[in-house]
Amino acid sequence: MPYWAYIALVVLGIYLIISILLYFLQDFLMFKPEKLAKDFQFHYENQEIEEYNVETRDGAIINGLRFKAQNPRGVVFYLKGNSKSIKGWGKFAVDFTRFGYDVLMVDYRGFGKSTGRRTQKAIKRDLQVIYNKIKENVSEKYIILYGRSLGSGFAAKLASMNNPRMLILDAPYYSLSKIAKKYIPFMPLSLLIKFPMPTYKWMRYVNCPVHIIHGTDDKLIPYKTSVKLSKIKPKSTRLYTVIGGGHKNLNTFESYHKMLEEIIVSKPKRANLEGSSIHVKHATKGIDEKA
Repeated sequence: MPYWAYIALVVLGIYLIISILLYFLQDFLMFKPEKLAKDFQFHYENQEIEEYNVETRDGAIINGLRFKAQNPRGVVFYLKGNSKSIKGWGKFAVDFTRFGYDVLMVDYRGFGKSTGRRTQKAIKRDLQVIYNKIKENVSEKYIILYGRSLGSGFAAKLASMNNPRMLILDAPYYSLSKIAKKYIPFMPLSLLIKFPMPTYKWMRYVNCPVHIIHGTDDKLIPYKTSVKLSKIKPKSTRLYTVIGGGHKNLNTFESYHKMLEEIIVSKPKRANLEGSSIHVKHATKGIDEKA
């Protein structure tokens, strides 16, 4: 066998091994679940909670928590990130209950007390089931979808198939396959990745107001990602910038809480453009050099 053919076979073999490992290990690399015992008791100071379990059509159990507000004005369906369980994520419910909103959080399959085989299709189906149950008691005009990091894609998908009051995306990604391609550009990710999560595609079909919050110093999902997403539906989307914010610390910035309050409490108002310069254009070069 020619030496060049031998080298080619070795390279091809290594490439195939990496592809196989990537396919079977990506779930481990992408998700960092925290398992909880079935009898684990949730507790949060100054928070009234209700635990529930929903059985899916394939026999999985989706475990969740409802954080109760007094005289609730609506419900925030909070879709968390890719790590831990709602045991830890539950501490963020106060950012909504203090404004009079109930908060529903669920653990994805394999997280916390939730069971079942984890696939993109299965999780999307699970979340729609939960959303339908919310609708049984609350009109959609009082439902807010909040997606954090990994949850931003699922939240966008839910919003594209339903009619919530609004969609809030916290540190969202354009698509997970595009993020992965940034690190391993030589791999056929369109064939290998199990969770492509094309947020940008789902955003095209979202008809409710969209609010995107992102930190400028986010090293995991760059701020420019949200700039790109905000251009998909520019008339109904607003981008909020947390100067100096990273990927996991937005809640430590006062500006983040001011933004959140403005988003969920303030009533949207149309700008009065009468008498403004909205239709005034700068003169082009060569026509009016003194402009």
